[in-house]
Amino acid sequence: MENQYLIWAITLGGLSAASLPLGSLLGLNWHPSNRTTGALTAFGGGALTAALAVELVAPTAMHLMHAEGAAARSEASHHLVNMLIGAVIGGVLFASLDSIINSKGGFLRKTSSTISYFTSKKAARRKQIIEHLGSSELIRHLPLDMVEDVVNKVNERNFAAGELLFSEGDAGDVVYFIEAGVVSVSSGSEHVADLESGDVLGEIAMVTGAQRTATATAKEDTLLLALPKDDFDHLRKESPEFESAAQALAASRLQELVDRDDVEADAEQWASQAFAKLSEATVIPTDTQLHEASEEHGGAPMAIWLGILLDGIPESFVIGSALVVSITAAIAQSGADSVTFATMVPYTLIAGLFLANFPEAMSSSIGMQKQGWGRPRVFFMWFSLMVMTSIGAGFGFWLGGSVGHGVVVLIEGLAAGAMLTMIAAAMIPEAVHLGGSNVTGLGTLAGFLSAVAFKLLE
Repeated sequence: MENQYLIWAITLGGLSAASLPLGSLLGLNWHPSNRTTGALTAFGGGALTAALAVELVAPTAMHLMHAEGAAARSEASHHLVNMLIGAVIGGVLFASLDSIINSKGGFLRKTSSTISYFTSKKAARRKQIIEHLGSSELIRHLPLDMVEDVVNKVNERNFAAGELLFSEGDAGDVVYFIEAGVVSVSSGSEHVADLESGDVLGEIAMVTGAQRTATATAKEDTLLLALPKDDFDHLRKESPEFESAAQALAASRLQELVDRDDVEADAEQWASQAFAKLSEATVIPTDTQLHEASEEHGGAPMAIWLGILLDGIPESFVIGSALVVSITAAIAQSGADSVTFATMVPYTLIAGLFLANFPEAMSSSIGMQKQGWGRPRVFFMWFSLMVMTSIGAGFGFWLGGSVGHGVVVLIEGLAAGAMLTMIAAAMIPEAVHLGGSNVTGLGTLAGFLSAVAFKLLE
């Protein structure tokens, strides 16, 4: 009989994860709107939340409520504490492993984590730009509310070693902020200075409208931030403070401004204040950016596979361990003859997992296609994860039958904590990103109620 029960566990694991390849097939052949994808993701999150609440947490809590006698209550309390401890460990463990996998490119498996990656990347880049702009005494006179406009107007310019930036006598049509590399400045045949990261080049000519008084050449491969004169002049018109600073700079030509140490201190303080004023900009990556990110993270395919496996491991173990508990209770109450496959199926749990897996596989498969993955490769990945879930359910059944009930509850707590953390950290944010808050709320409610309704089959 044990072998038969093990087969049941493996079968249930396969049923719960069958939605992975099915959802992948749908995603590879149908690209729904973001609103529809968000609604399905929220539905899956609600269904999985119901499965956790009804099949994992509720039985242990109800056991404590109905325990009679001091010994029974003590045992039930011990089990509930085990579940709570397990949930905390499971949540922290999932978050830690998820962070490690994401750093290797695993973030590409989910829309929400992909958007977060590109948004954080843009925020970090904007901070770098502000720090370089802060090197200019003139720019620091801009009202902080106008800084974002400047950040959006500057553009990156790359110069190879030996390449000319401008010549003596040229019109001053752009100011450069050196981000990396070295620029050699000369006047006639005389070498004037070497400017490095953090230095500003061409500021005076922009303010005075005079011709360039020196020649600038990249001494090595150099990255610059360029602010065109048209945008510079627009800032002067929009800000009286900036115009006054420009006139003062034209009169003093920088030499009479504060000394270098004070400039650096002021620049750091200004950059901190300016960055705080920037509005947060959510970045929806293009197909090209997704493809580039996938190539940038060479281990992304394996990280994505491991990340999705990480999402599925807790649920597969729970299927097996929950089946052990159900079979043990049924045999104790009515004998082995009362145990059949149909009566042992935890319908709410299986339905919740099935409904949660479907939109995840669908939306992730769409993203993988955009990253340049071939259809067979995407489908096989999800199919392999279904197989792994079946094996995990079998292992969960074996483990649940090999340890005491207290340990089983601890394992279920680990799984519940990990899955709840995943729902809150990935599924719900993804649904909000794609469908909006109202669609997410209603979709989550629909999924929750749908999974609970499967209790009617038990």
